[in-house]
Amino acid sequence: MKKHGLFLAALLMGQMAFAAPKISQVEPLCWWTNMETPLTLMFHGTDLQDAQVSVQEVMNGKVMRGQCHGLVPRGQHNAESPNYLFVDFGVFQPGTYRITLKKGKKSASYDYTISERRAGSKERSSFDASDVVYLIMSDRFVDGDASNNSTANTKEKADKSNVNGRFGGDIQGIINSFDHIAKLGCTAIWPTPLLCDDEAAWSYHGYACSDYYHIDPRYGSNSLYVQMVQQAHEKGLKILMDMVPNHCGAAHWWMEDLPYQDWINQFETFTNTNNVFTANYDINASEYDRKLSNRGWFDTPMPDMNLENPDLLKYFQQWAIWWIEYANLDGLRVDTYPYIEKQPGADWLGAIRNEYPNINIVGECWTRPAPAVAYWQSGTKNFDGFDSNLPTVMDFPVEEAIRQALENDGQGWGNGLTRVYDAMTMDYMYADVNKLFTFLGNHDMARITDVVKDKDPRRVKLAYVLLATMRGIPQVLYGDEYAMTSANLEDPSNHSYLRAPLPLGEAVTPEMQDMFDFQSALFQWRKNEPVLHFGKTMHFMARNNTYAFFRYNEDEAVFVFANASDETRRIPTETYAEILSKYNTVGINPLTGEKVDLSKDGLEVKGLSTLIVKLSK
Repeated sequence: MKKHGLFLAALLMGQMAFAAPKISQVEPLCWWTNMETPLTLMFHGTDLQDAQVSVQEVMNGKVMRGQCHGLVPRGQHNAESPNYLFVDFGVFQPGTYRITLKKGKKSASYDYTISERRAGSKERSSFDASDVVYLIMSDRFVDGDASNNSTANTKEKADKSNVNGRFGGDIQGIINSFDHIAKLGCTAIWPTPLLCDDEAAWSYHGYACSDYYHIDPRYGSNSLYVQMVQQAHEKGLKILMDMVPNHCGAAHWWMEDLPYQDWINQFETFTNTNNVFTANYDINASEYDRKLSNRGWFDTPMPDMNLENPDLLKYFQQWAIWWIEYANLDGLRVDTYPYIEKQPGADWLGAIRNEYPNINIVGECWTRPAPAVAYWQSGTKNFDGFDSNLPTVMDFPVEEAIRQALENDGQGWGNGLTRVYDAMTMDYMYADVNKLFTFLGNHDMARITDVVKDKDPRRVKLAYVLLATMRGIPQVLYGDEYAMTSANLEDPSNHSYLRAPLPLGEAVTPEMQDMFDFQSALFQWRKNEPVLHFGKTMHFMARNNTYAFFRYNEDEAVFVFANASDETRRIPTETYAEILSKYNTVGINPLTGEKVDLSKDGLEVKGLSTLIVKLSK
């Protein structure tokens, strides 16, 4: 009986070993020749562990016999789950290749495409301080195609009566708005994530990805996304992709069959991040706080990814590179960057920048003060030698200073525009101030019009003059060009209320149009002023709720005087002699075309307004 039992067990094991493998997913979806990044394919399906890998070329629909030289297996390894296989390939020639995974006499095959890389792809340029970025909340912006508002293969259906539901904004709506965005003077577009987010509720924000390689069908398709980028380029607009490597969505297909148990960070019970990412550089931080910051989950439906798993890190490196190459992107925005495991996050960005040396990537490092933000910018001389490989960081300290300066009358020591002056004194902390992402608000905070005192459009305009003329890469939140306000300020914690659709047609009031025209004149002028893009800054302290500064280079300067008080203020031009003496003091107000003589005594600026003067030698 014992021998019989052993024989039966061996027979069953043999049958299991020769079960038919099945391939359900292969990622990345395709690849290219002449890439710096080696190709590793992740196969997922059924019973793929230890499969033998072979490749044959496919020509005119026929599988060619003989040795294949265009796509060559270099090595393979299993995951913990038997339903995955990771295979390394050498890529040499474009073509279609049949990859076969064989176990015993049974096999599964997949036809994989290698394309020739786009000429000049590696050297592609990106967004920089000469751009103005337009931020779109994708589901809420413009519904350009009502037919895809709800789809059969996604859980949450459109419901515009539910402030937390899907409204139907989509890629076609973005395409339809290119002329509006270009007229405003913006030159780059940052849509919030367009990849599939298939949570049963609250999926409209897009930050809980359920498929890293496919556009959510409620937005469109992969091909429509590529079309969007191409048409944007034809309009002189750049496209940034919003990426979220810190967490996926609970609805992601791999959550039912993880490759490794440490593919995500797991706890016995649900454990939030402590949001203390200062622990990454705090010399007094406990290891407990440090690990919880990086490994705790961002939210219940957002499993925290563990980039310390080398296969996951490789997966995310290829994912980012794939989208840049596939869609011909101009840059990336990275969500919740400091929540990622610290060194793997830097390695992720390093691989992207190795493939695209000129690519710009902006990271959300939502913290203050300036030293805490500067730590995450690549090139900063950090005490611990750490370099994030993140070129651009979001300037939360200056955003906060502008909002606080305009939310009241600015009375009292250190209040008003003195806050902005103080924030700008921290520029020495940054590796490159021209790679600071400046903004007045975004989709996760109250709109600027909600914040300024009395919702006064004069204060909003003053804020936008600062944004357009200060150093950095300005970003405008969609709708703020119309001074939009949140639908419900009684519940400011619910960001859904500020993410209303863009007003169209008759919904645009004369007051809204006036704000648009003002910002359009400002940003259109900014386009052609390199001194605003890459010039230096000299600013002057005042305690009367004014702020004066010069953006300058060897040949020209722009003078800005902002008066956030209710009273008319005299411009103390005599205090600017050290820089005014280098230029002709008679300049032009670019918004009015009027001549302004800065050597003239008694120049004044009315309350809640600004003066801009362009100077040359």
